[in-house]
Amino acid sequence: MNSMYQQLMRLPLFQGVSTEKITALVEKLPFHFLKFHGDEQIFAAGDPCTHIKFIVSGKVRLETPFSNLKVVLSQVLATPHVLAAEYLFGRDTVYPYTAIADGPCGILQLLKSDYIKMVNSDKVFLFNILNYLSSGSQRSTSLALAVHDGTVAERLATLLDTLVLPGATDVALTFKQKDLCNLLGTQRTTLVATLNRLIDEDIIECDSSRMRILDQSKLFELIRNR
Repeated sequence: MNSMYQQLMRLPLFQGVSTEKITALVEKLPFHFLKFHGDEQIFAAGDPCTHIKFIVSGKVRLETPFSNLKVVLSQVLATPHVLAAEYLFGRDTVYPYTAIADGPCGILQLLKSDYIKMVNSDKVFLFNILNYLSSGSQRSTSLALAVHDGTVAERLATLLDTLVLPGATDVALTFKQKDLCNLLGTQRTTLVATLNRLIDEDIIECDSSRMRILDQSKLFELIRNR
């Protein structure tokens, strides 16, 4: 039980809960520990979010498609992140991205109704989920609607700052240039010039269909002081 407790205590929504409480919950509720092989799909964009899921070992690659555009945002989360807990509740309860094992990984999942029982069992769980949801909402996805403001580089930074999750690594966009131009509201010549400048500044590496973010902090500095 000690090793399981230590594993659970690493998870953001379990921190601060006593050993006794964790022990009682494990005995009462069905905690499912699932193993996935590399490149195995965990869930798909559009699937209903019926369970809360935690990464307990390894890494998970998240791929977010943009509706009606051939543009996909990819990012990687590692242990001990929770996956899309904000979509467990509210009006929109389907996953916004596809989750794929980035090498062997382990996932802990708990049915929504069982998670609600867990939250009701101890106010620490309640404070943890409220803090998680509040932090996420303060990132303001409405910023993505302002993607046509500012320079093309600033629009790109705004888009990624909105959608890249805290702690994510290996952030990349795969795209068709025409669709990326439509997304950022610019002409192809301006897009290419902007990408070349960001390449020269070692912020991204890019070819005709894929952009990888090398330095997130330098990219996001473009909009921090606006």
